[in-house]
Amino acid sequence: MRRTEYDASQAAKRLKVPAAAFRWARHIGLVPAPDVSPSQWSQAAVEAMDAVAIQAAMPSPPISGGAAADRIAAALGTPNVIGEKVNVTAFVMRRFVDRGLLVDLSANPDGTLHHPSQAGQVCRREDLADLGAADTLLGPEQAAARLRVRKFEFDHMVRLGWVRSPQSIEVRFGTSRAGAVDVALYTTASVDTVVPAHPCVHAGSVCGCQTSGPPCGQRCQQPSVQWEFDALVSCGGFMTGVHLCLRQRWCPGGNQQLL
Repeated sequence: MRRTEYDASQAAKRLKVPAAAFRWARHIGLVPAPDVSPSQWSQAAVEAMDAVAIQAAMPSPPISGGAAADRIAAALGTPNVIGEKVNVTAFVMRRFVDRGLLVDLSANPDGTLHHPSQAGQVCRREDLADLGAADTLLGPEQAAARLRVRKFEFDHMVRLGWVRSPQSIEVRFGTSRAGAVDVALYTTASVDTVVPAHPCVHAGSVCGCQTSGPPCGQRCQQPSVQWEFDALVSCGGFMTGVHLCLRQRWCPGGNQQLL
């Protein structure tokens, strides 16, 4: 009994073309929008599709997210080397998909597939280095260092929802999984948005710059944007709620008292 409704995989099988090629053809408009439901085509619609044109639009097999990452790393002049720290990861490819720079041709949530030519176009972008840097993953300590704050202050930013983790990795201590912990990772771009997104001001400088006395017109030699916090609830020496904020300070009287 012949089907009367087809999803993408079924339609590709009916046309005898790779599923990835069918999804790419849908992306570029060779395949019309589904006419039965948001994800299904009618038999008549599938039979009217041009299988030869669909195949021609993607003559080479798709490449994996890892392979695309390797190509981009090579284009940046920092190739991924087996056995060494990866310079461009498959996670960055997912972020490129979110940005609309790449199309994911896979139906597998655990991995991505990409058109080789589209990956090549991304490799030739003049802003590729900036795009890759923005999606580089940072650990909590690295994120804190980038913001020039202490680790516990960054942890409070996370609790307040100022920065969110898109991914975590399992870190093992020793060879047993019993000592494994999940470590949250943060994109460089999301960390960099914290400062402009929260320009509020509260008393109590984290960097310890003296706040009394007339301003001397000199900037503190600590980072120009300095973090301050206001403990909302403190119990037994442990701050259970901390509101972090920032402002640019002038060091009064030229006196720079640092913690």
